Amino acid sequence: MKILAAIKPIPNPDEKVKIKPDGTGIILDNIKMVINPFCEIAVEEGLRIKEKLGGEVVILTIGTREDEQQIRTALAMGADRAVLVEAEKGLDALAVAKFMARVVEREKPDLVLLGKQAVDDDNSQVGQILAALLSWPQATFASRVELVAGGKKAQITREVDGGLETIEVSLPAVVTTDLRLNEPRYASLPGIMKAKKKELMVIPGASLGVDAAPKVRILSIAPPKERAAGRKVADVAELVAKLRNESKVL
Repeated sequence: MKILAAIKPIPNPDEKVKIKPDGTGIILDNIKMVINPFCEIAVEEGLRIKEKLGGEVVILTIGTREDEQQIRTALAMGADRAVLVEAEKGLDALAVAKFMARVVEREKPDLVLLGKQAVDDDNSQVGQILAALLSWPQATFASRVELVAGGKKAQITREVDGGLETIEVSLPAVVTTDLRLNEPRYASLPGIMKAKKKELMVIPGASLGVDAAPKVRILSIAPPKERAAGRKVADVAELVAKLRNESKVL
């Protein structure tokens, strides 16, 4: 079983970011980058499948050499090797999916796992676009993954408005992972030491023949409005009146 697990380095969600003066993005200077949490879940699921069925887990990142630290972290978790497609930052979802599709064509994995969304831009598009480009079955927002039929099919449980839905897809397929799928493991010290020697293949993005011209352009980014301070009320009647007349929530 060959599994390709894609990761995206993102600014640490625990750090406060600043917006560029022109409003076109955020300032990344002195900001620690980490693996997108949903991508960590995808890596963990790949490792669990490998532990059951054997095979290998290959990490895929579309980015720059600056992303090596996050790639090595995924390798330290237990992945076997990694592929980095060197491309400029700020690619839109379509361009990222195109680069990924080229790597999938080369690697020929049985399963592609990636987070359902990145918590920095919240687009939730790459997995769906990738499946469309490959003409592969897809299952999104997976909260449970079980391989059946000798590893030729996968049963995916996902949360929907009415409860839980289980679908079955034939492999190869693209699966995007949700929060409740698993709890990612921590990289052990031996794993960290081994990760330094694991293969990291670097592929120049220009060599893949991908049209990476953005189809989506960010016009501006603005911080959310600061919440107003709370107000005291004398009794329940006054509270209800303010909720109805001022907040308009009743």
